[in-house]
Amino acid sequence: MDVISGAWRRTAAGAGLLSPDGRVAPTIFAEMSAAAARTGSVNLGQGFPDEDGPAEVLEAAREAIAHGANQYPPGRGIPDLLAAITEHQRRFYGLQVDPDTEVLVTAGATEALAATLLALIDGPDDEVVVFEPYYDSYAAIVALAGARLRTVPLRRPDFQPDLDQLAGVVNDRTRVILVNDPHNPTGTVFTPEVQTEVIRLASRFDAVIVTDEVYEHLSFHTPHVPIASLPGAAERTLTISSAGKTFSTTGWKIGWMHGPAALITAVLTVKQFLTYVNGSAFQPAIAVGLRLPDSYFDDAAAIMLRKHELLGDGLRAAGLEVFAPQGGYFTVADASALGGADAAAFCRALPERAGVAAIPISAFVARENQAQYSGLVRFAACKRVEVIEEAARRLSGLR
Repeated sequence: MDVISGAWRRTAAGAGLLSPDGRVAPTIFAEMSAAAARTGSVNLGQGFPDEDGPAEVLEAAREAIAHGANQYPPGRGIPDLLAAITEHQRRFYGLQVDPDTEVLVTAGATEALAATLLALIDGPDDEVVVFEPYYDSYAAIVALAGARLRTVPLRRPDFQPDLDQLAGVVNDRTRVILVNDPHNPTGTVFTPEVQTEVIRLASRFDAVIVTDEVYEHLSFHTPHVPIASLPGAAERTLTISSAGKTFSTTGWKIGWMHGPAALITAVLTVKQFLTYVNGSAFQPAIAVGLRLPDSYFDDAAAIMLRKHELLGDGLRAAGLEVFAPQGGYFTVADASALGGADAAAFCRALPERAGVAAIPISAFVARENQAQYSGLVRFAACKRVEVIEEAARRLSGLR
């Protein structure tokens, strides 16, 4: 008996998990992590840090557990975290947000994105525009919601979109323009011209702008500028972020979003039937984190930039062409000169060949567009300095 639902098939297909004969394939992320474990490789594939976050944030979580914060928190989030989010947005970006009606705490940014698209998509005629390559969950969630994914390519060397191509994709069926900035996997930070065009097109076609800003405090050369802070955007923008990348607490899954009250209420209506609530003891700890002094956020970006520089030096010494990131966790390199024109094959061979694991950019691209990104590989820099140095030493043997 075939009991697999259409929603399951749509989601698996959107995530690139269905082989041509309809079987489920493991993700390249799982495959590379298994290869790293099997070979004792340095795992620069998975994008999570190997260092704990700030001591005061960790201690706040322990204190919360000890003092009974172990049951369901309020559906929108604990009041202190809602207040801390609004303070953070005002402090860094000058945004005025109502903590009672315009903010929602979520189980990480991924749940925020899922609840948002499920709330906003009406049916198969709706389209969601994303920049490609894209974080792999985007396609899966769009498929689950029953919409059509439309992509705008980001091409080397700067990974900025062509504005005419963007304008050619957005139309009166566009329900959502989804912007990840700083961008995973390319590390680009979108220019003011790109942001302005997104706002213009969203206004023209009455689309909602959804921003994924989880790397907001890891913008290396220019301060992060949320689209919601720009003229004409706030009334149609849902801003999503999370604590995982900023405070090295990816396992806590504390995210948040803010935007117009009516849109937040729509998302809450869906979200309450997903996780309902989460992270009761972690929410007060993240409130502590959001109130840390500016020096913490400045240092976090400077430290991550230094790790990227070390990684980039090692990749160049190994013979790869490196595209220095402007933000985020990841460095993209072209392995074509080392026989890596097929980046997936290169990554599958790399653990045995050099003792390092990485992810091909093709994992973030629709199957029909993968040829445009041949040779490109993503390496995670969010590891201890000694781990990056060891990876660079191992990669040096590729030449």
